[in-house]
Amino acid sequence: RMQAQSKKLGTTLGFAALGVAVITVALWFRQVAEVALPENRTLFVVSYLTALAMGVGALVARTRWFGAIPAVLAILIGGFFPFSVAISRQEVATTGIQIGQTIPHFKALNRHGELFDSASLDGKLVLMKFFRGHW
Repeated sequence: RMQAQSKKLGTTLGFAALGVAVITVALWFRQVAEVALPENRTLFVVSYLTALAMGVGALVARTRWFGAIPAVLAILIGGFFPFSVAISRQEVATTGIQIGQTIPHFKALNRHGELFDSASLDGKLVLMKFFRGHW
């Protein structure tokens, strides 16, 4: 009976861990889509590590076979983001465009999938923001 309760707890914890991981991923990609990544990503790192710890806790507590699957997924998802943050350096380029300089000509797709041509900005003051996200 004690082992059955432990497996039930582990299975519940495994699904909860996956829930935390999926919600955190959804919030991250929502921020990416809105080009609004936070400067301080500590809350995201803590959330991912929480999902990872809950997944490990579920396996330690023992799960039913179907509870191990979300626990393992939470461990993988929860470990990937902090690992990618830790190994990727973000440096500011010293050869970038300076304030007041003319931007080089380029074409790209905008957020609506339409072709954008920088030539359409000629003669206008423009603020351009480029970012790099972690995935």
